[in-house]
Amino acid sequence: MYFINPQEKFPPVSFADEDGLLAVTRDLSPDRLMEAYYKGIFPWYNEGQPVLWWSPDPRMVLFPENLKIAKSMRPYLNQDKFQVTFNQEFEKVIEACGNVNREGQDGTWITPEIKENYLKLHQEGIAVSTEVWEGSMLVGGLYGIYLKDKKVFCGESMFSKASNASKFGFIKLVQKLEKEGVKLIDCQIYTSHLESLGAEEIDRIEFLKFLI
Repeated sequence: MYFINPQEKFPPVSFADEDGLLAVTRDLSPDRLMEAYYKGIFPWYNEGQPVLWWSPDPRMVLFPENLKIAKSMRPYLNQDKFQVTFNQEFEKVIEACGNVNREGQDGTWITPEIKENYLKLHQEGIAVSTEVWEGSMLVGGLYGIYLKDKKVFCGESMFSKASNASKFGFIKLVQKLEKEGVKLIDCQIYTSHLESLGAEEIDRIEFLKFLI
């Protein structure tokens, strides 16, 4: 693990420890975030900590063509149970993601600093959101970084206030990204939920080839 000054670049991701922790900084800025995503690195830390930067190996990814839609989700999709919009309420989505109580997690990693800098990237069209609505109520959503020139989407966080709302939004987003020619969706680390949607682990070296 390396401490990086504001003027320094990240070390090679091969320097990350066995958990994927690569570096620590005091700064979090749009420029630092963009450097990170283009190198296969992402921030993940709790409020009160310095900024921790990760590049795990293996890497959890979803190839859009491998999306799995469970039978239980088909009635939701066939009946248009929810309505989905894109980039309409980014600030509300990231706020809701930060308020989710997650098992085994004390507090939130979506700090005010995270919100501020991702909002700046949203204003530049780089950080994007998916909103899931039930009538006029925002019941789910997710956000991430869209590296359009690389045809890669980096998922960050999602929330759900109604059963299957975030899964509904994720499916709609993946279908949209596939139509736009996206080759890979970065899911970062393994969860059984992501695996059920078709995501898989690949070697970090293979993942990084998509960012070249």
